[in-house]
Amino acid sequence: MKPIIPIFLLGLCLVYLISCNPDEKIPYTNACTLPPGDSSSIHPKASEYQAVLDEFTRKGLPGIAAAIRDQHGLWMGGSGKADIEKDIDFLPCHISKSASITKMLVGTLTFMLIEEGKLSLDDPIKKWLSAKTLKNIKNADQATIRTCLGHRTGIADLIVDNEFYLAVLNNPDKFWEEEELLDFVRGDDAVFPHGDSVKYSNTNTLLVAMVIEAATGRQHADLVRERILVPNGMKNTYYYWHDIPPTHTVAQGYFDLYNNGTLVNLTNYNTGSGNGYGGLYSNALDLLTFVEDLFKEKRVLSEASLNSMLSFSQKEKDKDRLLGLGAMKSFTERAPNEFAYGHSGRDLGYSADAFYFPNQDMTLSFMVNYGTDAKSGLQDVFFDFRKAIADAMMK
Repeated sequence: MKPIIPIFLLGLCLVYLISCNPDEKIPYTNACTLPPGDSSSIHPKASEYQAVLDEFTRKGLPGIAAAIRDQHGLWMGGSGKADIEKDIDFLPCHISKSASITKMLVGTLTFMLIEEGKLSLDDPIKKWLSAKTLKNIKNADQATIRTCLGHRTGIADLIVDNEFYLAVLNNPDKFWEEEELLDFVRGDDAVFPHGDSVKYSNTNTLLVAMVIEAATGRQHADLVRERILVPNGMKNTYYYWHDIPPTHTVAQGYFDLYNNGTLVNLTNYNTGSGNGYGGLYSNALDLLTFVEDLFKEKRVLSEASLNSMLSFSQKEKDKDRLLGLGAMKSFTERAPNEFAYGHSGRDLGYSADAFYFPNQDMTLSFMVNYGTDAKSGLQDVFFDFRKAIADAMMK
């Protein structure tokens, strides 16, 4: 199995590349406009919610935008900066990278196609993908759509592959093709025997996106837009690289590469966006709307599909979440009835959550323009924020 790149090495490589590319252009950010009729200022818990956001930007998170719907209605707020260099405040109308929340939309699309008879949940992926495509990918010969969506394949995760990160660092804004990405896990050992356990792997959803394209003869990105973004009114959501977000309202993404409190702008670094496992850019209100349409209003999928999507496996090691088929059950460390359905997203310079709490009939979505998947001094601050905003909702 190829070695996983240590985070300090990642930092050194990024620093080296940044120093060697002084003329690289970062998309600019401007102020944006809140939706007409926004009444967040008169929400009974407005000051309490805003205080949580402000507390954690004071603690170092560059910017936070959030949308919450509770028994009092909709509240939206922002704190910190969408663009530190230009001193642009982070507002809930700003677009930010939501990373792996993409998987929830691809999972939803998969169930739509299953309902139409174009796919079956237990189709082996080798039914749709050629032997050449799956060559030397351990466990791919046994994997099904179900085990891919549920992260039960044991297939290695391309995102933690050393060679992949070095390739990203050497060509940060490259548009990656599906087959190129699969090359990074060819020959890697399986993490466990197929179906024996559960471990999150971005490769799984990449393979599902490829199955969708083989079964329909169309780009999965076009189907995501036609079947999900447009019907659900997600006018501020873009699937990069197939869609190009309006860069003037995209929040910049940051990470503390030196682990010394110095934030480096990583907006341009593309970890394989647009291939089923990441690349969604959105804002807090669009994500909240989709989660409610899917899990609260239940108007996107049939009851049977939704039940399958919310069939959860055992917990991953050291994770406070359960993985369903394109969805997560999260906040499971809280009181037994305070769990939520949805998905989280983490990337080099961005983090996001979009969750519906069924027992409280509350919805939470937020965007943070800081990378929290890798260890840094702000990683714990981010998870403390996540707990604090949920605490405020439950009071």
